[in-house]
Amino acid sequence: MKLLNLFKAFHKDESGAVTVDWVVLTAAIVGLGMVVMVTVGGGITGLGDSIVTDLNSRQSGYENQ
Repeated sequence: MKLLNLFKAFHKDESGAVTVDWVVLTAAIVGLGMVVMVTVGGGITGLGDSIVTDLNSRQSGYENQ
C-alpha cells in the first residue's frame, strides 16, 4: 500500500513541469533566432561587401587627386 501511495504522490507532483515549459520555450526562441539569422545573414553580407567596395573606391579616388 505504501508503494501505491508513493506512485500517486509522484503522479500528482508537478514541480518539474515548469522546467520543461521553459526548456521548450527557450528552444523555440533559439530556433526562431537561427531562422532569422539564416534569412537575413546573406543580405547583411552582401550589403557589407557593397559598403566595403564603395569605401575602397572612394579612398582610391581621393588618393589619386
